[in-house]
Amino acid sequence: MAAPFNPPAADLPGKPQVTPWVPPPTSKLDIDWAKLRTIDLSLLDSPDPKVVQDLVDTCRVAIRDDGFIFLEDYGVSIEQLHRQFDIAQYLHQHISDEDKERLHWNPDESGTFAGWKPMWGWRKEKGNKDNIEHFNYYQPQFESMDRIPTCMHPFWDEIVDFCNYLTYSVNKRLLKLLSKVLEMPDDFLWDLVQSKVGPVGQGYFRQALYYASDEVVHAKGQGTRMNGHCDFGTTTMLFSVPISSLQIWGRDEQWRYVPYKPGALVINIGETLELVSGGHFRATRHRVVDPPSDQQTYDRLSIVLFQASEGDLRMEPAYQSPLLQREGCFDSQGAYREFKRLREKGIPIPTNREWREVQIADAHHATDAAPRDTIVMVNGQKHIQREYMGVNILLPA
Repeated sequence: MAAPFNPPAADLPGKPQVTPWVPPPTSKLDIDWAKLRTIDLSLLDSPDPKVVQDLVDTCRVAIRDDGFIFLEDYGVSIEQLHRQFDIAQYLHQHISDEDKERLHWNPDESGTFAGWKPMWGWRKEKGNKDNIEHFNYYQPQFESMDRIPTCMHPFWDEIVDFCNYLTYSVNKRLLKLLSKVLEMPDDFLWDLVQSKVGPVGQGYFRQALYYASDEVVHAKGQGTRMNGHCDFGTTTMLFSVPISSLQIWGRDEQWRYVPYKPGALVINIGETLELVSGGHFRATRHRVVDPPSDQQTYDRLSIVLFQASEGDLRMEPAYQSPLLQREGCFDSQGAYREFKRLREKGIPIPTNREWREVQIADAHHATDAAPRDTIVMVNGQKHIQREYMGVNILLPA
């Protein structure tokens, strides 16, 4: 049985009082929500083999059909989770202008999102206002307090323990479940794929605030706060919040809002696991948009940990998996299909680090011009087409 999260005390000497985060109200509109399956992670520890197998079977269908799941009973209580939202809210209320300038990110040069992102764009140079601020903690941030906002110093023990628990307990158990779906040894994905250096490996932890969209931001982005995309790594661990802005692209080629599930983790599969699974795991397109009309005056506070694979690996399908040997690979999936095309031409596929950094360096917000984008129509739907390192990317606009 996995040990529950046991964080440092919130009232230790030197820790300032924080204003509790108050969850905003959920939407009361009649919405065609995305219907995600729920995985109770505690069932993975059941002594009953049938219970575990039923969990594996549910996960197999959910990951293949949706690429997103709700994860419950993973070891963090809702009170402990809300404490992390309190801390994230404190960051956005107290970070100094000096720290914003000193810790400003530079993704076009570094190939990472490390540091402070201001609300006026996704580049170092000042761009269009997008009303999104966040701080991203990579491994270098965990190695030097000089790299984090001063206002976060008193809470650093809580942030470090939280990220360690998510990586070395929650994600490790989740990868065990996904290894079982592949019918491989329990530690297959953890041992051979997942990066394991410090609290976040080669991934990163984000404390984000989406301020309510104003008329200018809405018009420039046409209601889109973050363009449709797939994540690059192994799993993304997003904590469910009441403001409904996350949408996923369904197999019926429709965008749908993800509903709120208090205390749950919204897990989505990254392209690394789509490649390893030979397309059996789906890296689903998703985006962030303006919330429903009855929520558009509220800010959206968000906490997410992007888990990453070892950067030097060139991902190949796990052909030794009994699942792949029995059912083959799925050419219908985007990343798997494109990487297969490169392999068949004898072209080395990018390493995980190359693949994620080239896209991060080119990332932009919906309010910014995107000279690399080509608009194409697929089945009557508008898509964005890009090319990175010989790999074509097709995303619903």
